[in-house]
Amino acid sequence: MTADLGRLDVIHPRSVWPHEAADFTPWLLANVDVLSDLLGMDLELEAAEHPVGGFSLDLLGRDRVTGRAVIVENQLEGSDHAHLGQILTYAAGTDPTTIVWITTGFRDEHRAALDWLNERTDEDTRFFGVEIIVVRIGDSAPAPNFKLVAQPNDWGKHVRAGTSSSAVSERVQIRRAFWEVTLNRIRERHPHWTAARTTGQDFCDVSTGVSGVRFSMSWIRAGLVQQIWFGDQDPTVNEHRFAAVMARRAEFEAVLGEAPAWDNMDGMKATKIVLTSPFMSINDRDQWPAMAEWLIETQERFRRALDAIGGIPA
Repeated sequence: MTADLGRLDVIHPRSVWPHEAADFTPWLLANVDVLSDLLGMDLELEAAEHPVGGFSLDLLGRDRVTGRAVIVENQLEGSDHAHLGQILTYAAGTDPTTIVWITTGFRDEHRAALDWLNERTDEDTRFFGVEIIVVRIGDSAPAPNFKLVAQPNDWGKHVRAGTSSSAVSERVQIRRAFWEVTLNRIRERHPHWTAARTTGQDFCDVSTGVSGVRFSMSWIRAGLVQQIWFGDQDPTVNEHRFAAVMARRAEFEAVLGEAPAWDNMDGMKATKIVLTSPFMSINDRDQWPAMAEWLIETQERFRRALDAIGGIPA
């Protein structure tokens, strides 16, 4: 017996999104998880048609893990020289660490240009080329299919950095390895928390669901800590939110099961609530599983404590 199978048809993206700015960009803004999963990052896109000089960047956001800027330029046609120039102009105007160029197809020379940029830029700057394909089976609803065609070779960057600064390269590599272990365990237990894979930073942030407030897992001089980081661009917003949580301190600490450090960071824009671990060094690889478990368990308790007081004011 022969199975009755449908035929997969490829349709032009403009049949779904007729206009880049009016249709595709808003869709991507509302479906950022599609891009997050493809790139292995925890993205938050915050602005559409962001002004850069006399031009308008399609999407501006940030990597929730590092808090650093991400820019996305869309093109519902094949790649061209004009858009390559635009993404470089936008990058100069926004200082991002991640630059994403989405097209319906990349010419070989434009893909090579992204590879060249990834080879020549520092280890914290990453260029991605993404092709958007739309498919359907018979009369089914069309489905987007993103394909990653250009990406940074991080290992290559670390090796080159090591030729001139091996100590820096080693620190970056050990951070990336540690956060990979930790984030893998987080995704296994709480897949909705983050889509991030790793980072070379001393810290790794997870969204609280409130813009400007993050759960921040960090290595500081005192060792490994878990923090609620109030880091909105407006210091008065951070002060208000910190004060609102502290006003329910007794209830918060009862659910948390211990008293954290409440730090309003006088003279700084941010504020934070901190739990300190018994782990002192990231170099103690045998303790990485225990460190990851501590980070997960303390974040679970932070989340329960926030829920108990009604969450963070938006």
